[in-house]
Amino acid sequence: MPETLAVPPFTARVVERLGVSPTSRRERVIHSLDGLEDPVHPDDLATTGARLWQRVQHQATDGLGPVDFLLGLDAGGILPTVSLAAAARLPFKIAWKLHLPLDGAIRFSEPHAMRTDVFAYGIKPGQRIVLVDDEITTGRTLANLTHRLREAGAIPLAAACLVEDTTRGARPLLADLSLPLVALTTIEAEA
Repeated sequence: MPETLAVPPFTARVVERLGVSPTSRRERVIHSLDGLEDPVHPDDLATTGARLWQRVQHQATDGLGPVDFLLGLDAGGILPTVSLAAAARLPFKIAWKLHLPLDGAIRFSEPHAMRTDVFAYGIKPGQRIVLVDDEITTGRTLANLTHRLREAGAIPLAAACLVEDTTRGARPLLADLSLPLVALTTIEAEA
């Protein structure tokens, strides 16, 4: 399966998922911050967050302007969100697969997951938000989130991820929504 090296020590690759339901993806992007294969040193987390934040600032060509907070996705998006928040010195929130009686709730879908409903809380009109996940494949989850945030009056500014699987069409989908996608590294199709 393809492997792409971004900037040492960050690596990512695709592996087959075992025992998945018919509605779930058969593959999974794994990377050097997920702690699956090797322990993650805090310095690697900090360095990766700083590199991703530099890319966000450089690649958001229209300029982000003020950012109120980062919104990370449960569960893979937690570590990149925390590392990006530390590098950018920005507050963060996490969207969870927990339906709770909290104010400002929006519900969106993660179509390829076993549990598809995801909730973000405390969303208010005018909030300027950068979306964060560990890996982006089809982009459908972030597209769903973008639609719901806009319906609530919030302003999604960009999407940042550690790994973009370029074989699944996320970038054009998000571009059609005027949501810039910034990736630390990409996984390309095998030749």
